[in-house]
Amino acid sequence: MPDSDVIIIGGGIVGLATAYQITESLPEHRVVVLEKESSLAAHQTGHNSGVIHSGIYYRPGSLKARNCRDGKLALQRFCDEHSIAYDLCGKVIVAIDDGQLPTLNNIYERGQANGVACEMILADRLRELEPYASGVGAIHVPETGIVDFTAVCRKLADIIQQRGGQILLNERVRSLEMRDAEIVVHTSSGDHTAGIMVNCAGLHCDRVARQAGVKPKAKIVPFRGEYYELLPSAEHLCQTLIYPVPDPSFPFLGVHFTRMIGGGVECGPNAVLALAREGYKWSHINPRDLAESLTYPGLWKLSAKYWRVGMGEIWRSLSRRAFVRALQRLVPDVRRHDLRVAPAGVRAQAVGLDGVMVDDFLIECDRRAIHVLNAPSPAATSSLNIGKEIAGLLTNDKI
Repeated sequence: MPDSDVIIIGGGIVGLATAYQITESLPEHRVVVLEKESSLAAHQTGHNSGVIHSGIYYRPGSLKARNCRDGKLALQRFCDEHSIAYDLCGKVIVAIDDGQLPTLNNIYERGQANGVACEMILADRLRELEPYASGVGAIHVPETGIVDFTAVCRKLADIIQQRGGQILLNERVRSLEMRDAEIVVHTSSGDHTAGIMVNCAGLHCDRVARQAGVKPKAKIVPFRGEYYELLPSAEHLCQTLIYPVPDPSFPFLGVHFTRMIGGGVECGPNAVLALAREGYKWSHINPRDLAESLTYPGLWKLSAKYWRVGMGEIWRSLSRRAFVRALQRLVPDVRRHDLRVAPAGVRAQAVGLDGVMVDDFLIECDRRAIHVLNAPSPAATSSLNIGKEIAGLLTNDKI
């Protein structure tokens, strides 16, 4: 008989939210969360900017759109119930010139289709909301918020353990055995068996899937996002959240200003290829990770399409002056001396063999396992609903 009913690999917010939902809907199930680090939320969750996303950007009907809307409400209810601070401070998506207005209008139409409370505003109203932002128009999204996702993870972990679930740290997965009646997870400290495995390994999810005998449709390519933060003397330059209109020629959002729930304002990120899956600095190099990325045809095809903007991102990484110029497109008064370096994050981006970034959440079932193979932003906002959907697969015997 297996040691547990469900093993969840990964102690970030998606893994913990999944364990929380399973212990709630299937209280008879024995649930174990395995985390390779000595603490929870050590990677993508712990390096998250803390934005509670509204769902305005996402294609109506997509997993991102549906899970973000429902997950946002679930997250707010969870925070209310457990006295976790959050602030629906709102944000503005700013068109800096007339050429961006058609794209801005498309975003607004998506927001309307997704049920997001938002409004198109003119420059005068923008200046009322964000006096230092510069633009010809904007979308105001008052329901966007900020929270500490690490605090959310701590509370999820407390509840999981109160319900009888186990959370085991320092459990690095070495290999998997897929047997007829159980899965054996060989870790750095021993063996664990379960009837079902849920792979929420984030930056390493494709590797775990391959260990389970699955051939993922995409490979994780790590992209580092580098940030600065405003010095206290310059925090008045941003009242809430100031976002750009996304550039349709570039697959990332672009630099923006984010007020943090614990105080301060983050500025960024850029997006550069990380030299390790956990490569938070240029000096963090993992030969295996780098070789996997550089020999992957999908990355070469992606680079061929976006090499110009990619070189610009690298230049912004190396030049603070260039980074400041990018920020000044939104807030002209920001100056180089207003900034100091802030911690970077690494995004686990799934890229197909065709060089196309997987745009939506990607969850696959195979044999006795569920694999979360692409969960970039807004996964933290959506996590409770993603976990609910995974628990539903178990409840309805879909796996």
